[in-house]
Amino acid sequence: MSLLPILEFPDSRLRKIASPVTVFDEKLEVLIDNMFETMYNAQGIGLAATQIDVHKRLLVIDVSENKDSPLTFINPEFEVIENELSEYDEGCLSVPGFYDTVSRPQRIKVRAQDRLGQAFEMEADGILAVCIQHEVDHLEGKLFVDYLSSLKRQRIRKKLEKEHKKSA
Repeated sequence: MSLLPILEFPDSRLRKIASPVTVFDEKLEVLIDNMFETMYNAQGIGLAATQIDVHKRLLVIDVSENKDSPLTFINPEFEVIENELSEYDEGCLSVPGFYDTVSRPQRIKVRAQDRLGQAFEMEADGILAVCIQHEVDHLEGKLFVDYLSSLKRQRIRKKLEKEHKKSA
């Protein structure tokens, strides 16, 4: 397995809309394993393929305390089953060092495929529901900073651009 570079805001590649996964093969298995390794190494709880410059509808999540409950969602779609919103302080591996409050539906139903292409459905609530919605946003070219005011988004953009220039 190997670590993959994570794109950082405001990289325009984060705005690409992902295409459906149609081939379930060994190459996909390796990509999924590398995504998990990358996510765990970066201390994240979710990672969308878009964040590693692979524009396929694929995301990996593990919200467990011990990082022992990996979940793979391929071609995920969700529907809200409870309109009540919850507020969570969200962060993002593509927006390192920044956290802000985002309101999202509390309970969702997800339809997706697993790493072998088998369809499944599940209900999610709490942090898992938030994480799924956050990662699906990535597949649509949307970031959590899009939920913030334009002023906050500009401040974050300027700070990250400054950091990128320093490290270049």
